[in-house]
Amino acid sequence: MDLVVLVVAFVIILLGAELFTNGIEWFGRKLQLAEGAVGSVLAAVGTALPETMIPIIAILFASGEASHAVGVGAILGAPFMLSTLAMFVTGIAVLAVAARRVQGDVMTVDTKVLAHDMRYFAIAYAIAIGAAFLPLEPAWPKWVVAAVLLGIYAWYVKGHFEADPSVDVEDLAPLRFRKLDRGGIREDLATPRLRVVNLQVLAALGLIVLGAVFFVDAVEHIALTLGVDEALLALVIAPIATELPEKFNSIIWVRQGKDTLAMGNITGAMVFQSTIPTIVALLFASEAWRIQQGTYVVFLSAGIAFLSSAVIFIPMARAGQLRGRRLLVGGIFYLAYLALVLAVVTGTLGGIR
Repeated sequence: MDLVVLVVAFVIILLGAELFTNGIEWFGRKLQLAEGAVGSVLAAVGTALPETMIPIIAILFASGEASHAVGVGAILGAPFMLSTLAMFVTGIAVLAVAARRVQGDVMTVDTKVLAHDMRYFAIAYAIAIGAAFLPLEPAWPKWVVAAVLLGIYAWYVKGHFEADPSVDVEDLAPLRFRKLDRGGIREDLATPRLRVVNLQVLAALGLIVLGAVFFVDAVEHIALTLGVDEALLALVIAPIATELPEKFNSIIWVRQGKDTLAMGNITGAMVFQSTIPTIVALLFASEAWRIQQGTYVVFLSAGIAFLSSAVIFIPMARAGQLRGRRLLVGGIFYLAYLALVLAVVTGTLGGIR
């Protein structure tokens, strides 16, 4: 029964994520925001929202004893999946269409923008992981770290909003709730009114929250039944399901030759995930956001995220170009960590936790 609930929760979360991503892009369009801000910030936040809501619900609202462990696992799992599996899937998509491209598997991306995103990610995530070494008391250093992380993300968003003054809506899909917009006289009937856009965004948020609540409960019950560590289970399961909209968007954009959108959506989400969700864990689940006996394997995922990102993006920054084949290395790091998790769960490496 728990497995059925988990699957249903996945479907609800993914549906809400798709509606939210579509709605938030139109929200940015209605407010005349820059294309870069809409794509790299609003779209990235939209696709990152499902895996963000799961730990927030787990940490702030769930009542189970293991809810904080579930939340921390989901928070650490998002950057891990983005830097490994998401990169791998995008690389496969690039190689699949390379024969039809003049440039082959060389991606048409602004490498300076991607390098800029990854610098913000590396700095913010290093600070967040470093905070896991802080003692539980006193609490004020954690609040200082949280304020720094919030400031980093705010500055990052500010830079994206100022980087591209143009507005281009060719990448926007029609609003899913557009048929509800039957009133009013408008010059452009294809452009929905803001009230309908807001309705879709709120409905999407409701679906995501509902799905997250059921997801957290199902993960706790399954972990208890199987005797598996809740944080590890959440780290592996939560992001692989909630990242699906992001990977799907990237594949579509790669096929359309919009590599900047494909990669920017992922790197922008990495910056978001390294700041906002970690703030929640740092302040409201500080006893679980600690590197200690029992959490070594969970926090090792952060090290894998750093390594995979470095192997992919440092050569890109030096060469000034990004090849799809380079992204495949993310799959190697993902499989290596998954093998470690399975070894720990099955008891092969029982002494390591």
